[in-house]
Amino acid sequence: MEIESRLLPCGLHIIGKRPTAEEAIATLVSISNLDREEEGIVSFPRIIANSIGRDIDEIYANNDRGVLEDVQLFQDITQATRAAVGSLVRAQIDAEGRVSMVSKLNFFNIGKKAPWMEALNELGYGNVDADAFKPLVEYLELCLEQECADNELGGLLQALEGEYVLPGPGGDPIRNPNVLPTGKNIHALDPQSIPTLAAVQSAKIVVDRLVERQKLDNGGNYPESIACVLWGTDNIKTYGESLAQIMWMVGVRPVPDALGRVNKLELIPLEELGRPRIDVVVNCSGVFRDLFINQMNLLDRGVKMAAEADEPLEMNFVRKHALEQAEEMGINVRQAATRIYSNASGSYSSNINLAVENSSWEEEKELQDMYLNRKSFSFNSDNPGVMDENRGLFESSLKKADVTFQNLDSSEISLTDVSHYFDSDPTKIVSSLRDDGRKPTAYIADTTTANAQVRTLSETVRLDARTKMLNPKWYEGMLSNGYEGVRELSKRLVNTMGWSATADAVDNWVYEDVNTTFIDDPEMCKRLMDMNPNSFRKIVGTLLEVNGRGYWETSEENLDRLRELYQEVEDRIEGID
Repeated sequence: MEIESRLLPCGLHIIGKRPTAEEAIATLVSISNLDREEEGIVSFPRIIANSIGRDIDEIYANNDRGVLEDVQLFQDITQATRAAVGSLVRAQIDAEGRVSMVSKLNFFNIGKKAPWMEALNELGYGNVDADAFKPLVEYLELCLEQECADNELGGLLQALEGEYVLPGPGGDPIRNPNVLPTGKNIHALDPQSIPTLAAVQSAKIVVDRLVERQKLDNGGNYPESIACVLWGTDNIKTYGESLAQIMWMVGVRPVPDALGRVNKLELIPLEELGRPRIDVVVNCSGVFRDLFINQMNLLDRGVKMAAEADEPLEMNFVRKHALEQAEEMGINVRQAATRIYSNASGSYSSNINLAVENSSWEEEKELQDMYLNRKSFSFNSDNPGVMDENRGLFESSLKKADVTFQNLDSSEISLTDVSHYFDSDPTKIVSSLRDDGRKPTAYIADTTTANAQVRTLSETVRLDARTKMLNPKWYEGMLSNGYEGVRELSKRLVNTMGWSATADAVDNWVYEDVNTTFIDDPEMCKRLMDMNPNSFRKIVGTLLEVNGRGYWETSEENLDRLRELYQEVEDRIEGID
């Protein structure tokens, strides 16, 4: 059910091509699933749940716990939402099956004849509050018009002519539909304005779920330290959600001034926090370092406030670890509480992604050393603006991590779409540094839907493989783009191998199913080779590589077939008959 309901891009985007009705419905359903308190809009699922005397948050929680009655109810509400939104969109379909927005429907008709109302009546949800629906339906109509606006080619031509292009915010269109229509001159945000109040509230939900999941998986014990990743663009899209998550872990609260700028923090009392302060090791991307130096300053001050708080060590793991490190390394507590790291100024990435993409590594230790050498530059709020190499303290902090943690915040980009996620993952590094050699639990927060989920890294990789690389809807959409589509397949397989190299997070069946889908099928095999022999060679070579590195166990028959194919495609590229 979860795989089936995920929003995913099918094929590459073509400038000036309007969405199909199916694509428009999928986007609007995702938009309608979110409450938008600041605009007085209640989500479709919440309105439907209210109509039967239920709270949608309770249904979400019971669904996650596997309460079968509410699993079914959640599915029914999801189907009702799709049916209602679909009825709005289908009246606007043109002869080519695309949304034209030529005729203006009277969506403001809140009577029983409204198409969305009829759809809900048919599914047994006729008692919904029509007045609550009115602002939502008006909002969805606007979103549909913006989504289908023919603005891209015009905007591109204006830009090429050096003319004025209307500006608009960048980011995720589900969280912020004001991103639409596309074809605008996109901008980001005021760096001093994050995290917003809404981001803080969302962050608290995710961190609480993360802590509960870790306690459930580890005998009821709180995680003492979490190694986190902060991305620049993700914090722009979410207005600082992952930044606020780290603050809530440590137990500090952002305090905005009269203009909404966040330049101060305060310690949350332990009584209010309701749990120990959790230590963190923060790996900031180079883009985050460049865009949000003020937020790095805030985080460093927040961690040091926690480390210097006179509190019981069993309730303040930041102070506990800082005291241990101060004694171990002969430094003061404030220096030992350094937890904010990134690349050296002007440097980006750990380069693990480049090594994996180019197969230019022999042992995993080489990848781990790359990470430790390039990501161990610390930020110090007592000496701002300088990134000091501090590998010893970085390793000392990482070795205490019980959990590694990253966020997925957009349906557009997931774990295997890009190489950056595994490039910044420290899971195996922490395991190699720990005195007990124990592998930390790796978690991913998926905040792409109204019901945010915290899954293990392996669970997320499995879900990603099923929804994209092994999903006919996704790969056929990609292959409809011909040459470039095969390259996307090849790139995704390499990124999947990256998760084997950095975290052992890929199940054997993922590679086996890739082999079955794209190699064992003679027709598919020929399509890929004919469309893009170079990328097909990369696919075959990657499968041989994951076997050679011990990440995939398969039959000798499969390996022989792969070797033959590699030679065959090599000959074709070289022009040998």
